[in-house]
Amino acid sequence: MATLNVFSQTWQPCTISPSLSCSNTINYYAYSQNNNYCSNNCKLHFFSNSPHFCILSSLSAPTSQFTTHFSKSGSRMSWMQNSSNAASSGYRKRPLYSVFPTKPAEVASVQDLFEFICSGPLLDKIGVTKEKVADSIDKWLSYGRYICQLFQLNELYLSEPQKARVYHYYIPVFIWCEEQISQHQSSFNEEDEIPPLVIGFSAPQGCGKTTLVYALDYLFQVTGRKSVTISIDDFYLTAEGQNKLREAYLGNALLELRGNAGSHDLALSIETLTALTKMTREGMKMKLTRYDKSAFSGKGDRADCSTWPEIEGPLTVVLFEGWMLGFKPLPVEAVTAVDPQLETVNKNLEAYYDAWDKYIKSWIVIKIKNPNCVYQWRLQAEIAMREAGKPGMSDDEVRDFVSRYLPAYNAYLPTLYSEGPNGSDPEHLLTIDIDEGRNPILAT
Repeated sequence: MATLNVFSQTWQPCTISPSLSCSNTINYYAYSQNNNYCSNNCKLHFFSNSPHFCILSSLSAPTSQFTTHFSKSGSRMSWMQNSSNAASSGYRKRPLYSVFPTKPAEVASVQDLFEFICSGPLLDKIGVTKEKVADSIDKWLSYGRYICQLFQLNELYLSEPQKARVYHYYIPVFIWCEEQISQHQSSFNEEDEIPPLVIGFSAPQGCGKTTLVYALDYLFQVTGRKSVTISIDDFYLTAEGQNKLREAYLGNALLELRGNAGSHDLALSIETLTALTKMTREGMKMKLTRYDKSAFSGKGDRADCSTWPEIEGPLTVVLFEGWMLGFKPLPVEAVTAVDPQLETVNKNLEAYYDAWDKYIKSWIVIKIKNPNCVYQWRLQAEIAMREAGKPGMSDDEVRDFVSRYLPAYNAYLPTLYSEGPNGSDPEHLLTIDIDEGRNPILAT
């Protein structure tokens, strides 16, 4: 508890160059346009219309060292802005600083932050007591600063949703992942080549899982661990393969477009995941498959292999995310009662354990109360894309798009929530209940 003697001190920001300033408030982590660290394919293009801002901070490594997956679909970042701006969340034409509060800092001291951290809904779930927080407060401060740097947030002027997202969500999940890695590595002998731990993130579309994984990946990188991220989206069939699938099941709306079980190249996923688990030594290299959702007017196609990022070993952790990870096949009558078209999808799902789930040793399941909120989240993302001058689906197209996923959610989420993912170990499973604002809450 010796750490507690710092709580009486005012929480001071790090020293910042006067040149890094913004007209509205101090811009702690602004980036000059000469620092070309942002990927053109980055999912987090809040500053794409301003050449003076970039997502990555000055403490980050060049993009070539990062292998984080970025999709070209809509952003999941509404929590960064004031809750009153939730309807226009996502891509922003101006820096986030324009919506920062102008009142005095909500976090005035380390004591304030300590109390806020200890009020979080995930601490009990990850086995962290108030005493452990006190003993490791320096780490919490460091992790919080890294995340604020990553997302261009002023750590002294966080809104309540921003503060909750950083200290009640991302950092607790990162601490849990670190503990899972430690347990994984301790199960091997000192002379063994230790494969990376594959952590699966199963969560509905639009709930913020991609942003969570992005933040975790960054924290692993800046704390000295090699990590990579992959998504089930990376394993969609090629455009040609999807056309053949549609023709084979004419009239089945659930297989007409990419998404449901049957629309993935399972051989490719097995090859990729097997190769990733063998990335145990220096000098080992491989390329990660990527999917281009913008190809063929949004119908999508596998990206040209020349654009796939190359990664190097040894890897510590693989972060694998997807909306249907861990779904288990159900009795036919159970799925047809939801939607008769699910019978084929359910049959296809039988092959997914060997292609995906068996590689995952630790699981994070993000739970929602009502799958219908997926429509609202997706609509917010598409509206934000359109407002930013980027291609986006109309409201009717969003409704049609989400309708192709809702039957699977309604059929498989109850079992996922009650029994856990397919093949999961309860000792290595973290469930996180979130509200419609995508913030973690206490389970009810």
